[in-house]
Amino acid sequence: MAQLFSPAFTLVARLILVGIPVVAVLAGSALAYGASWSDWATGRYQYREQPIPFSHKHHVSGLGIDCRYCHTGVEESPFAGLPPTSTCMTCHSQMWFHSPMLEPVRQSWETDTPIQWERVHDLPDYVYFDHSIHIAKGIGCSTCHGDVQEMPLTTRVVNLQMRWCIDCHQNPEKHLRPPDKIFDMTWHEPPDQLAQGGKLLALYHVQKEQLLNCSICHR
Repeated sequence: MAQLFSPAFTLVARLILVGIPVVAVLAGSALAYGASWSDWATGRYQYREQPIPFSHKHHVSGLGIDCRYCHTGVEESPFAGLPPTSTCMTCHSQMWFHSPMLEPVRQSWETDTPIQWERVHDLPDYVYFDHSIHIAKGIGCSTCHGDVQEMPLTTRVVNLQMRWCIDCHQNPEKHLRPPDKIFDMTWHEPPDQLAQGGKLLALYHVQKEQLLNCSICHR
């Protein structure tokens, strides 16, 4: 019986049949990888329901409250700290005390029960992050938290993926700022940031060669 298709056609057909599942697998992998970096997967710009709709814009930009007034541990401990109810009541025992919105604050105060805030920047348990060392080495609040002072409701503006951390550890001079600008929420990198950052590396004694050691973040 005569061959129905030529050898060349048969070869092409086989390659196509083999290639279709390979392409499908590669395409699926690419989509999955892309999805892992999406805002939906990383939680960027997604508001988490809180017991009280706290507005950083009102308290920071409007009233001028410094970050350290509420986040008391940021300079000395790994955890920046969430304010106890007593901090809230410093003002709200006198101002807006009867506001319905502040009922959870009053209940917390009366029952001596901490307010259960939902963490916006929540790292996996296998990641070690120390706020104090980043502050001590010239990393400002807004570098990681964005323009919090303009947020009526707090959301995450970075993806917190490992690649994001490594990018900073590889080139810290891109983000270092003078000591008096660490808590300046309106500070922006100057045009000569790389030159200034290079000088700040020496000022803060940043040892770049150690920043990519796995044990820095995984202990």
